[in-house]
Formats: sequence, C-alpha cells, structure tokens
Amino acid sequence: MCYFNGMTLLTVDNLSKTYATADGPFAVLRGVSMTLEAGESLALTGESGSGKSTLLHLIGGLDRPDAGSILLQGQDIARLDDAGRAALRRGTVGVVFQQFNLIPSLKIADNIAFQARLAGRHDADWCAVLADRMGLTDHLRKYPEQLSGGQQQRVAIARTLAPRPALVLADEPTGNLDEGTAATVMDMMLELVAETGAGLLMVTHSQALAGRLQRRLHLRAGQVA
Repeated sequence: MCYFNGMTLLTVDNLSKTYATADGPFAVLRGVSMTLEAGESLALTGESGSGKSTLLHLIGGLDRPDAGSILLQGQDIARLDDAGRAALRRGTVGVVFQQFNLIPSLKIADNIAFQARLAGRHDADWCAVLADRMGLTDHLRKYPEQLSGGQQQRVAIARTLAPRPALVLADEPTGNLDEGTAATVMDMMLELVAETGAGLLMVTHSQALAGRLQRRLHLRAGQVA
C-alpha cells in the first residue's frame, strides 16, 4: 500500500473536548485546527495539561470530540461508531504508546505480526524486514519480558508499522527510555515511517526530538499557540 506525499491525509477542524471534574467542566481542547500531509512528520508540543494526548487520542479514535471534525483520508472519524473506530485503529491508524503494551504470552515474532493479522494485512516478508531493521531478528523466539525496554519499544514500533498504516500516532514513544536508547529508537522509527510514506504525528516534551520532525504544532491551554 502506498501513500503519496503532498496529499492532505488529516484535517482537524475546530475540535473541542470537555471533561467533567470534581471542580466542574474542564475544557481540554478549545477549537483546535490542524492538517497533516501524507508522508509528513509533525511534532505536537506543549506543557502538561495542554491537550496534546487528548488530541492524539481523538485522532486515533480512542475517544470522541464534543464538537468539530477529524477527516482522515476524507472520512470523519468523529462520526464513526465504536466498531468503525476500532476498524480504523486496526489498519489505517497505528499508535505507539510510551508503555510498550506488548502481549506477554506471545513471542516477539507474533507480537510484531499481531496488528497486521487483526487488520487482515499480514505480510511475512514485511514483518521480517521490520524485525531486521529494528535489530530484532535474533530475538523473535523470545518473550517480551526477556527484552530490554529499548528492544520492547522497537517491537511495539514494528507491530505498529506491520499493517502499513496511513497515519502513525506516537505518544511520547521514547519517554521510558534513556537518552542514548531513545535516540537510537527514534532513528529507526523515523526512517521506517518515512519509507512507508505514512504521516507521523508525535507528542513529545523533548525539544530535541521535536526538532527532528518536519513541522511543529504547539498547544497552550487547549488551543494552538
């Protein structure tokens, strides 16, 4: 599957989200708008509580906005039901979390293939390429607990890329790693995402990591600063 650079992949328009708290309603997002082209990488920055992760979760179909639209390849995610959003996450959108979220009972090879199998897009050759490029070929018969944190995050990234998603969302993907390991994992992720032609939207507190992406969007108090 191929995606062509220069085409608008994602359009977020006037997105709002409010949560109920003990102190009353809290507006996490207040009219956020943005776009992402196919093949483009965008860093989402801002202080804690500025709405970065909420925006990422809404785009990934993990939650629904109160108002506004999220058009991904022309389809409004905000209008999908639970089943529709689940189908979206299986193949069109890949998510890399700070926590690796690997399946402890599955060997590394099966963890890498898991998402692609769910999406009906399993490609053994592509999974082998991902394992090789992520330095995991010698670990395919091991279980997650036998790997270091950096290796587990590489598995998580390979699993995300295995179905060849159109959009990759990454929420502080190296937040649990030391600086040296984080740099290595980022190198691998950026290179592979670029090769697939997917768009990349990454939440990060690191100015150094944000500077490695093509563009940056800064949120302040739920709005684009």
